[in-house]
Amino acid sequence: MDGEMRKPFIIKQINSISDQQTHVEDGLLKENKESLWMVYLSTFVSIWGSFEYGTCVGYSSPTQAAITEELNLSLAEYSLFGSILTIGAMVGAITSGSIADFIGRKGAMRMSSAFCITGWLSIHFAKDALALDVGRLATGYGMGVFSYVVPVFIAEIAPKNLRGALTTLNQLMISCGVSTSFLIGPLLPWRNLALFSLIPCAIMLVGLLFIPESPRWLAKIGKQREFEAALQQLRGKEADTSSEAAEIQDCTESLQQLPQAKLSDLFQIRYLRSVTIGVGLMVCQQFGGINGVVFYLRQTFVSAGFPPDLGTTICAILPIFVTALGVSLIDRAGRRALLLVSATGLVLGCLLAGAAFFMKDHELLLDAVPALTVTGILVYIGSFSIGMGAVPWVVMSEIFPINVKGVAGSLVTLVSWVGTWVASYTYNYLMSWSTYGTFMIYAVINGLAIIFIARVVPETKGRTLEEIQATINNHEEDQGHRK
Repeated sequence: MDGEMRKPFIIKQINSISDQQTHVEDGLLKENKESLWMVYLSTFVSIWGSFEYGTCVGYSSPTQAAITEELNLSLAEYSLFGSILTIGAMVGAITSGSIADFIGRKGAMRMSSAFCITGWLSIHFAKDALALDVGRLATGYGMGVFSYVVPVFIAEIAPKNLRGALTTLNQLMISCGVSTSFLIGPLLPWRNLALFSLIPCAIMLVGLLFIPESPRWLAKIGKQREFEAALQQLRGKEADTSSEAAEIQDCTESLQQLPQAKLSDLFQIRYLRSVTIGVGLMVCQQFGGINGVVFYLRQTFVSAGFPPDLGTTICAILPIFVTALGVSLIDRAGRRALLLVSATGLVLGCLLAGAAFFMKDHELLLDAVPALTVTGILVYIGSFSIGMGAVPWVVMSEIFPINVKGVAGSLVTLVSWVGTWVASYTYNYLMSWSTYGTFMIYAVINGLAIIFIARVVPETKGRTLEEIQATINNHEEDQGHRK
């Protein structure tokens, strides 16, 4: 009798629990939906800085003939115009961390936009080489700051399960910016192409009015109320942010007890592994030859006997689709997996291109040389786009604690731009020495990158920034105690 009386009650309780679970699940779905839109909007606004970066890089290639003819520039004067962009970017890289720490992530993006706008207007109204160079230097500076602050801002606002994919959009938009300049450059007068390049800055400046500042930066400078409001805005009105806020606050408070970070502090045991990972990945990224190959892509296709217009068009479009594939994979496959696949593909691409030029130099199977060259270059560029192009910036934005992120980020970004200059400056000299030897050197460097990634770089997917940094720093401290 008692059993019969309890049975409906138990069923009722089970149904009640089931209803509660369904209600909770529905609430979570609703909460997640509400919490994501501001993160997506903030990411959308910030990555226009990456698109601007791409337009700066892509501007000089399609405009060379028109600018040199109209302003009567020598090859040396135009070469200075093209290369001074990298000098500006190096200066931007050196100051980027301090600027982002002093005026905030949004403030740094506004300042970068202002430099780019000033630079493009100087180029548009240029009557001589000096105005061109001043404008190019200004856009380079803005580009150097963008290259640091955009991935850092996205990493600091994104939930851990979306951080990799959203941060990788930085590289996707750089590819889109470069490709857009390559594709529409021949269709527009060079002065109008400079005006077109103002559009990303305009979109960003308007968008920054509607998105919150990085909560982690607000916590770092002690703006508690603004920190809580920004985090709530990013996660949704109904979201419970108490746990995440407490974790960020505890980590920030413990780091604030340390003295203000200087460059020399990065070589303490507690930060040594983070610095090794960040700098090492940028060395692997740049010294593998990517900017030498891309900057002189047309010349490489001419040397191989492949139609240069067709080759450069394919290489302008390919990175967009491959980088988009990387965006979809980074939070599933992980950072390490994409880096290892990417570095392996870079080795293969170099070997194919090197073999093609070896065959050309020794007059072996000459009919196959153009096809083999373009296959090697496409494998090389596609492999770079899926991992080595974007993932080092993702990892860089994740591994440094907030108290050293500014100075460490400046160092890592500077290493990247120095590598860009070295690769682009030495490429022609190497190719004049030995075409196939150049690609063999790049193959060896990318092979060493595989070893570095496998042995040193940790997997960071699915973990909060505080968890990643604590694991790396504790590892170094334990190593130091053992010694």
